[in-house]
Amino acid sequence: MLPAIDLPRHAVAFGLMPIVLCGLLAPSPSYADDWELQSLSLRARVSEKTLLGKEAPEDFKEYDLSANVALPWEAYSTSGWGMGTRLMASAGLLRGAGENALVVSLIPEWTLGSEDGRFLLDLGAGAALFSRHRFGEQDFGGPFQFALTVGAGMPLYRHLGVGYRFLHYSDAGVNGSDTTGADFHMIEFRYRF
Repeated sequence: MLPAIDLPRHAVAFGLMPIVLCGLLAPSPSYADDWELQSLSLRARVSEKTLLGKEAPEDFKEYDLSANVALPWEAYSTSGWGMGTRLMASAGLLRGAGENALVVSLIPEWTLGSEDGRFLLDLGAGAALFSRHRFGEQDFGGPFQFALTVGAGMPLYRHLGVGYRFLHYSDAGVNGSDTTGADFHMIEFRYRF
């Protein structure tokens, strides 16, 4: 037989309160079918005009493929316009000073536009990994980079679309003040599902 423990009533109430609060404040469950592939995009750099940070000492080219996955948090009106969230994952080639690097990134984004994704503005911040971080005189500082992006897209024909993307890589000074990031202005061709 287990001995009875005599606890004051307020101790029991304080012990149950965190459990009740966690139950009330916990987000609703998310299911795998809430994550839906929205589009695939091929992108290429068309300009390297610096907007953020110091001027890059090297000239870069970037080509990549990105997949955009809709996240379950969205709010669209009956007219079909509103805002949502998505995750942009990309992999591609970064070339500068005669050197190549594999670049992979994962960037959560907020989107504004039509629910079907035909017209879209997006803004995101995430992370990228470089297989090399030194290109001639340019030192990104390390393999881990922060990635900022802003994009706009519109339809071309049926499921095909075209867009513009600004992409910025930087270590944000984590590896010292002598590192330099890079800005990319890219053309994007996408296929919407």
